[in-house]
Amino acid sequence: MSYKINTKCVQSGYTPKNGEPREIPIYQSTTFKYDTSEDMGKLFDLEAAGYFYSRLQNPTCDLVAAKITELEGGTAGMLTSSGQAANLFAIFNVCEAGSHLVASSSIYGGTFNLIAVTMKKMGIDVTFVSPDASEDELNAAFRDNTRAMFGETIANPALTVLDIEKFAKVAHAHGVPLIIDNTFPTPVHCRPIEWGADIVTHSTTKYMDGHGSCVGGAVVDSGKFDWMAHADKFPGLCTPDESYHGIVYAEKFGQGGAFITKATAQLMRDLGCAQSPQSAYYLNLGLESLHLRIARHYENGLALAKFLNDHPKVKTVTFPHLEGDKYYELAKKYMPDGGCGVVSFEVEGGRPAAEAFMKKLRLIAIETHVADARSCCLNPATSTHRQLTDEQLEAAGIPAGLIRLSCGIEDAEDLIVDVAQALE
Repeated sequence: MSYKINTKCVQSGYTPKNGEPREIPIYQSTTFKYDTSEDMGKLFDLEAAGYFYSRLQNPTCDLVAAKITELEGGTAGMLTSSGQAANLFAIFNVCEAGSHLVASSSIYGGTFNLIAVTMKKMGIDVTFVSPDASEDELNAAFRDNTRAMFGETIANPALTVLDIEKFAKVAHAHGVPLIIDNTFPTPVHCRPIEWGADIVTHSTTKYMDGHGSCVGGAVVDSGKFDWMAHADKFPGLCTPDESYHGIVYAEKFGQGGAFITKATAQLMRDLGCAQSPQSAYYLNLGLESLHLRIARHYENGLALAKFLNDHPKVKTVTFPHLEGDKYYELAKKYMPDGGCGVVSFEVEGGRPAAEAFMKKLRLIAIETHVADARSCCLNPATSTHRQLTDEQLEAAGIPAGLIRLSCGIEDAEDLIVDVAQALE
């Protein structure tokens, strides 16, 4: 039976059998015991399902990954130690030295740096494109060695909305997958796979956890991309992996399982960016109320955006679901029930005025965080995006005096009063 998204947040991933724990058990163990070496050998050969070492897989983590996979409408998923690790795995699973990536320029600063600096050192080149680029402009960014396309549903913190269908159309025309970071709207408000995305990533640290308790990430495979149809582009998935006795992932595990199996058996094995079972347990507690919280986050964000939009000391306000916003129509198309609770705005007076404003806040905290039950804010140019040049900041749609304010689930009137007194 197919359930609604609200029910999936509460019930998916784990169904206890007769006499089993009602809550997801925490398998706090690094290792697992077997009766014979033959039994364990089957696991190492990927001939049987099971667990032998928690760096690769852990039952608690797999149960929570299964819930996120069902929420996104995918076929397989995995948890990682952070959102950064999730994006690294998603990209590196199809790219290698000599590959090329096309990415939206309007993405989280940490991801921008991962792609532009660190992955470049690994031999993976990138062309950044405007999220507003035309199909012709997007096509022009592709090369013979392009292996993936990347973007964010709602960019952090520029709050640009990606035209997922357009990006998916172009990616597929060039025979590569579209990877979408869906952290901000969560699958409650947007499911990119339904719009053509092939791989979806999350920083589960944000709304999914929602309480600032644990860092984590997730990768979900749609199961829709035909790797074997483009076997020459993806030898890691479509040719024998000698480190696993010559297994061809796309043949053995099919479209629905090849991507995550390779990411687990190969990348998690070698890079070890594993989420702990304790963190996965906390994450699941957050997921159980996600559908309730994200609605309140959004309502508070919209209320604050409307207030700021009418305030004389505010230069600009960015909130995709605010009528008149540049991305209003795209937001309504991809997220008809709402987006996230993050509002970006500039106060008159630039960076000095922004810093003075934040010092006067009483309820809203200055934190290097976002998408928490408690409201918080920061100035991206001096924190999360401080590694970017002024030109890169401008290209990402992040002026130096921008304030990113993440509305929590407090009373909207209290948030507005705090912002109003700080502006005065």
